[in-house]
Amino acid sequence: MDILQVSGIALTGAVLAVVLKQKSPPMAVLLSITVGIIIFLLVLGKIGAIVDILRQLSERADISSIYLGTLLKIIGIAYIADFIAQICRDADQGAFATKVELAAKVMVLVLAVPIMVAVLQALLRLIP
Repeated sequence: MDILQVSGIALTGAVLAVVLKQKSPPMAVLLSITVGIIIFLLVLGKIGAIVDILRQLSERADISSIYLGTLLKIIGIAYIADFIAQICRDADQGAFATKVELAAKVMVLVLAVPIMVAVLQALLRLIP
């Protein structure tokens, strides 16, 4: 898998979606979702390799796996929300896209609070 494959799939899907949108808009949306899922599955292996590297680095740095897990959840929420928001925009549902992004921001904030508290506690321990 490389960027040429992803680009070829995306361009082919875009051309087919433009043709389908004139005759059957719901099928164009389904095609858009399908192409997005195919591209996501193609890059999923690369994401797994990055997660493995981050785990190794966190073990070397003696960082708790709780923080790494939380960070990975935040990254996952951001990617999934962006993916779904783009699908909503492709379906001309910009309001739904905005709501998905808002929900993702709230979820990220909820997950980030324990990390912020831990950082603040560490800073307070440094102050005599």
